[in-house]
Amino acid sequence: MKRLSFLLLLASFAAPAAYADSIHKIQSSVQLTVNSAATQATRIGNSYSITGNNVTTSDGTNSNALTTGSITDGIYDPGTITATQATAGEAFSFTATYTEADAVITTAPTVGAVSAFSNQTSNAAGTVGDLAGTIDSSHTIGLTAGGAGTTATGQFVTELTIK
Repeated sequence: MKRLSFLLLLASFAAPAAYADSIHKIQSSVQLTVNSAATQATRIGNSYSITGNNVTTSDGTNSNALTTGSITDGIYDPGTITATQATAGEAFSFTATYTEADAVITTAPTVGAVSAFSNQTSNAAGTVGDLAGTIDSSHTIGLTAGGAGTTATGQFVTELTIK
């Protein structure tokens, strides 16, 4: 009985077995990019606003009312708007703002041409030149610069997971 209790006492001090999984991943990559030609254009629309206090407005035909004006090729023409102080000697304010739109274009621009838009960004196509990328069996990455409008990206990733 003493021997059995001594063995149980020794077993209670023994460390439990450790189980561990480990995963090791190695990954290398190269990405080569040559930009294409691109143009982005945004047509600006018409905007017309009148605000006032103690004024009488007229478009030449209507008093205290404004007509819609005219639109030609997508461009709004409000005409001539006048403002007259309603009561002489009193404070008044009058503000008129107008943003003229870009004309509506019905044909696409030729390559490299610029459209008649207010907001436009145009980029030329990239040139490959000497653009190159390599990875050897030891994960050594080699990158060679290309011409304008190119990118070369090399990446080495190592991941160690212990559970």
